[in-house]
Amino acid sequence: MNVFYEEDGAFKVGAILADNDASLQVEAAHGKRSKVKSSHVLFRFDGALSTFAEEAQRIAQEIDVDFLWECCGQDEFGFETLARDYFGHSPGALEQAAVLYRLHGAPMYFYRKGKGRYRPAPADALKAALASVERKRQQALQQARYLEELTAFRLPVEFRPILPQLLYRPDRNTMEVKALEQAASQAGLSTAELLSRCGAITSSRDYHVNRFLFDHFPAGAAAREFPVVAFPPELELAPVQAFSIDDATTTEIDDAFSVRPLDGGGWEIGIHIAAPALGIPPGSDLDREAGSRLSTVYMPGDKITMLPPAAIEHYTLAEGRVVPAVSLYLDVAQDLRIRATRSVVERVQVTANLRHDALEAHFNEESIAAVRQDFPFGPELKILYDLATVLEGGRGRPEQPRAVHMDYSFYVEGERVRIVQRKRGAPMDKVVSEMMIYANSEWGRQLAEAGVAAIYRAQGNGKVRMSTIPAAHQGLGVAYYTWISSPLRRYVDLLNQQQLVSWLRGVTPPYVPKSERLLTAMRDFEQAYEAYNEFQRMMERYWCLRWLAQENVTTTYAEVIRENVAKIGDMPLIGKIHGLPFAAPGSIVEVDISDIDLLAIDFRAQYRAMRPLPPP
Repeated sequence: MNVFYEEDGAFKVGAILADNDASLQVEAAHGKRSKVKSSHVLFRFDGALSTFAEEAQRIAQEIDVDFLWECCGQDEFGFETLARDYFGHSPGALEQAAVLYRLHGAPMYFYRKGKGRYRPAPADALKAALASVERKRQQALQQARYLEELTAFRLPVEFRPILPQLLYRPDRNTMEVKALEQAASQAGLSTAELLSRCGAITSSRDYHVNRFLFDHFPAGAAAREFPVVAFPPELELAPVQAFSIDDATTTEIDDAFSVRPLDGGGWEIGIHIAAPALGIPPGSDLDREAGSRLSTVYMPGDKITMLPPAAIEHYTLAEGRVVPAVSLYLDVAQDLRIRATRSVVERVQVTANLRHDALEAHFNEESIAAVRQDFPFGPELKILYDLATVLEGGRGRPEQPRAVHMDYSFYVEGERVRIVQRKRGAPMDKVVSEMMIYANSEWGRQLAEAGVAAIYRAQGNGKVRMSTIPAAHQGLGVAYYTWISSPLRRYVDLLNQQQLVSWLRGVTPPYVPKSERLLTAMRDFEQAYEAYNEFQRMMERYWCLRWLAQENVTTTYAEVIRENVAKIGDMPLIGKIHGLPFAAPGSIVEVDISDIDLLAIDFRAQYRAMRPLPPP
């Protein structure tokens, strides 16, 4: 005697060795012995055991499951009853087993209700389940086609409209991403590399820029244009000739300076800041646009401006124009003491925009030491430099020899890049930085003492933070410090300028202390500013690698920073040096450059030899 029973969700057969009422000892056709509960037995039968299950499954495959479902009605039933109805006679063991196999193997059609008992699925549920199965089958076929095309390095046409999502925010539950990841794994490539091989990425630069835009500027890089408000007609024209100091590529010229001799000795030093707050009131369309973008984004060869071009053109301190400005005037004695300050909203004549590349050739440490001022604005720049030196010392930063640090400018022309380095802390750098620190500190003090809300930069215990509560900036050595000198490029500066301009003109400032708008703008700005700066650093790294590839550099020098890490060549490129023996920071080594990957923005630097240190 044999038994057909259920165990662990599967049907099994075996010969009875012992019948103990509540349980049976059975032996399978392959000889394995088991203890089976009697309650798990579906039926007993005589006959050959070795081929029983195989033959029953063969018969089950011949049963039309749709017909079986139609035969069973809508009520719960036992398998014996359905087998009798289906075959039209009292079913034998093979027929019973076949029906059980078919019922058990069609869970969409039949719901299991107990041992050997089932209920047919409702028609609507069955229709939906079958449609789901068909949909999954079609998706599997489509996914297989995607995989076939991708492994042949062809891009499926369906991938074109969703490339940004596939590249930058892949949904791993979709068949497109599943096929893409499987194909990339089989090819030993990253998904970006595979898509590049398929022709989906035609520019490595665009790949990185578009990722940034996808995350931070989903509506596009261009700022929306809005009508620009005219300058207030009542603004007086300042009796000064202002000039700015900027990089050759700068278009958002926020700051300029003027120097005017005073009767009786000394000078009136003017720090003039572009005044977009006069035409961008809080809550206006242009204010909301700037508040959504928060800052200009810089990258080598390009930038994404905070304000639209028309607004920049309207307010920038471009030479040859008379433009509105918020001016801070310093009454400076001949011994460079600041006797008084005053702030005013006015119009300023901008006489010149001095550019770094041209100015540095004339205004440098050598020309200052030689008292050579025979160039445009030479005398004025010398006075500003002397004042900047005094201001620097007043902040607890007396002039002294410092470690040499370099700044780098990237000039991208088509597909080629130039990287120009120059020493940081040149006289023109000191002039601009000290004048801006003084203006931001002095205006921060004025706003704080007047009780006007603003966003401040504070530093304590080495940590810099933004706050709506006035506090010292220990790193700069000032009691107050607020960003207010770059209103064309940073939203926090524009917002602070809106407060300052209102106060200076005797109008109630738009934001009160602890304003929710101030707090929200501050939090949003901090997050965006860090992301924008990280993007700039990443793209500078990218263009450093482009330069290495462009110049076919295979061997160069590197300056050790720390263990296994060095700065590569005359550029801001930091990387791991493979095989580097112990070398003190500052050591110079020769390295081989290889495996430049512009999609991953990575490369390999292999230690080659030590180099002697350059002469001091």
